[in-house]
Amino acid sequence: MTDTNKIRQLNDILRTTFTGGKVLTTIGIRSKPVEDVSRILAKVRSFNKFNKSNNRYAEKDYGSFAFKGDVIIWKIDYYDKNYEFLSDNPADPTITNRVLTILTSEEY
Repeated sequence: MTDTNKIRQLNDILRTTFTGGKVLTTIGIRSKPVEDVSRILAKVRSFNKFNKSNNRYAEKDYGSFAFKGDVIIWKIDYYDKNYEFLSDNPADPTITNRVLTILTSEEY
């Protein structure tokens, strides 16, 4: 399996199950009604509209969608085990912490 395939697989696990890393929501998401937050999280988990503009490196690490007049963005970043620096090898989960951030486009 190539590094890109490993990264894509690990990102899919985090995005679809919210396991294998941290999931953060911004104040713009958390300030919405609970029902809306639940729907937004469900849309992130089921997101599969990857294309060349949002999946440039084929890692499935970014997506966006419209929701009630807002644009919701989600992004996966790769950090070292201390969350101080970027990971040297995002394909290696033993040295990489994944962070999935969900935010509104206004917060980007």
